[in-house]
Amino acid sequence: MRRTIISFIVISSQDPQDQPQAAVAELPPPTQGQSPPVLIDPRALTSCRHRVHLDAAHPAAVASVPEDVGVQQRREAARAHREAMRQRLMDADGLRWVVVDPAAPARERAAATLAACADGADRIWGAVLPLEFDTGRRGRAELLVRDAERGGYFPVIVVNHKVTDPGSGAVTSGLDAWEPAVDETRKVRAQLRDQFRLAQLYRMLERRGHASPAMLGGAIGYGGECILVHDLAAVMDQYDERFADRIAVARGELATVPSQIGECRSCPWWDACKAELTQARDVSLVASGSRADVLRAAGVDTIDALAAWDGPAPEDWQGNGFADSVVIARAWLAGVPLARRHETVTVQRADVEVDVDMESYQEHGAYLWGTLLTEGGVTEPYRPFVTWDPLPTRDEARSFAEFWNWLTGTLEATLAQGKTFAAYCYSRAAEDKWLLDSATRFAGMPGIPTVKQVRTFIDGPHWVDIYQAVGEQFVCPNGKGLKKIAPVAGFNWRDAEAGGEASMSWYREAVGYDGQPNLDQRERLFVYNEDDVRATKVLREWMTERAEAEIPLASEL
Repeated sequence: MRRTIISFIVISSQDPQDQPQAAVAELPPPTQGQSPPVLIDPRALTSCRHRVHLDAAHPAAVASVPEDVGVQQRREAARAHREAMRQRLMDADGLRWVVVDPAAPARERAAATLAACADGADRIWGAVLPLEFDTGRRGRAELLVRDAERGGYFPVIVVNHKVTDPGSGAVTSGLDAWEPAVDETRKVRAQLRDQFRLAQLYRMLERRGHASPAMLGGAIGYGGECILVHDLAAVMDQYDERFADRIAVARGELATVPSQIGECRSCPWWDACKAELTQARDVSLVASGSRADVLRAAGVDTIDALAAWDGPAPEDWQGNGFADSVVIARAWLAGVPLARRHETVTVQRADVEVDVDMESYQEHGAYLWGTLLTEGGVTEPYRPFVTWDPLPTRDEARSFAEFWNWLTGTLEATLAQGKTFAAYCYSRAAEDKWLLDSATRFAGMPGIPTVKQVRTFIDGPHWVDIYQAVGEQFVCPNGKGLKKIAPVAGFNWRDAEAGGEASMSWYREAVGYDGQPNLDQRERLFVYNEDDVRATKVLREWMTERAEAEIPLASEL
């Protein structure tokens, strides 16, 4: 193992005598009697403008909202990833490190960061920059990397999502030395939130005289194999414009109104916003996001106006789907959950049918493949293929191989008998990802198919996505998620808390990440997974047998 030369400067509230007072250059806080200053971090730059206003206007209300379980899990996963990367990065040879104490008060961490910059440390971990009460900026970087050629520092963030994809053209650097170069094996995965965060950190470093003139920043993503290098000059104008808008919103200088976007699903203010939008019959309830903006620009502010539209799509409408938006508006007014596109509802059926649903945990692997086999009107008991060894684990290869060989063995035996076969999932992207990923990660192990074999199956006629079939047959005013559509067919989940976010928490308990394994949570996951495969079965049978009689035609609304 290489010996690393590391210099620690740890500033904490327990050791005030160690604080380098001369390096402190805090901007003055507001004077007595003034309202608290408004500060925003980079998350606000890609957040809903109305949410930024509400969060700033009612901070106590936001603070009292319990944190969502899924958010807690993502936060914990991000923390674990950052810690793993810290340990990995500090294995670099010959670098002088400063590690700022994460338990110290923010003011002391900011002082430690500035002192380390002034001292010319090679790497600063846990950097916190002084609050800017006048501009409204606040920010922190997992890592500051010294620009050995020009002076100053590059901000580097550690994030728990992918920042590159296979391809070419990205500029990357190795972890041990800052050496940006074009990477012929990776392409950039667009992450505007990362670029804005780096841009804000750059502006804060720039103000203190510690920014590299090269205007570069870096992001270490999930997997932690390299640093993706961003040219911040390319995004700085957009950042400055966005920051000016959001800080004005947060300070109450610009008015905002609610409008439904994707973020609303996880927003604590959504119930209040939805009530306001419903009362106004706002068009964003049926055409959310940028489509609502296009419609408003065309004079369509309400669902009623969209439902009455007669003619081609507005000039600025992006892509297809305008006709569906009109139908969705009419369905909303009529109070119907679905509308048929065609006189006849069709869905692929077979002599032998297998429903499949997979459960994964973050990016660590797929621990459960649940199946349900039906032949001749008779459904066999639910059959799971599972590993309860905490992910990541090599035992995942064993459970995946058992699933794959049972599925393809059933397919081959069915075709050998001259019968038809179909395996069904709902929204195949996740299943396809883990089928291919498992074949790649466990290549050569017993029972593991090749990537080519997996690709042949998922691209073939026997792998059927019911989500795609629903989209082809129906206009869906409330969305096409399984938990939105299956109840229309009469199916309900046994567990009222069933859902992807909740299952992540159940899994942690089931395998004992935070203590002893909880066998009750394992059973809960089996029930949840079984209900998902049964919901898919009920849905396709309903499409075949009853949907035509129960769902109105879109043309009749």
